[in-house]
Amino acid sequence: MKKEKKASWKRALTVLRVMFKVGFFTWGGGWSIVAQLQREFIEKRGWMTQEDLVDIISVGRSMPGIMVMNVSVLFGYQIGGIPGVVCSVAGIASPSVIVLTIVTGFYTQIKDNIYVAKALVGVRAAVIPIIGGAALKMRKTAWVDYKGYLISAAAFLLCVFTPLHNIFIVLAGAAAGLILQRGNKDGLS
Repeated sequence: MKKEKKASWKRALTVLRVMFKVGFFTWGGGWSIVAQLQREFIEKRGWMTQEDLVDIISVGRSMPGIMVMNVSVLFGYQIGGIPGVVCSVAGIASPSVIVLTIVTGFYTQIKDNIYVAKALVGVRAAVIPIIGGAALKMRKTAWVDYKGYLISAAAFLLCVFTPLHNIFIVLAGAAAGLILQRGNKDGLS
């Protein structure tokens, strides 16, 4: 029992360290966290599957609040229970608090700096391929058959061409998945 608890805390501390690193490089919004979680916890450590990550991202994105924090809570719990949650959230949030504290101290000196503005344009542009790469890696898990493609295409069209809120699109996707998969015993084909 003691060994299990020690192993659980060791894993949680690894989550803290890695999520701290991820927190420093999650630029451009919550979606950039996906590629880093894939690399660190699926490819490098094998602590979860691509399907697990897609599920966590789907639930975290559809819940109220900040996507990165929602994903961190769900992710931390799956990896290490309550200690994993605490370490995951502390790890992902700490870099932002540190950086914002420093930036706030110098804000008046840098807010109109042309070099800072130009650098941020480059950072925003560089984040798009990172998000796209993560999406491409997830496609095999999300699109297991033509039904997934149909739901995805419909969701994309609704997202781009209607004023529907994302939660309604997610709920419609869930309903479509239930309806389209109702005849399948395993629900996967």
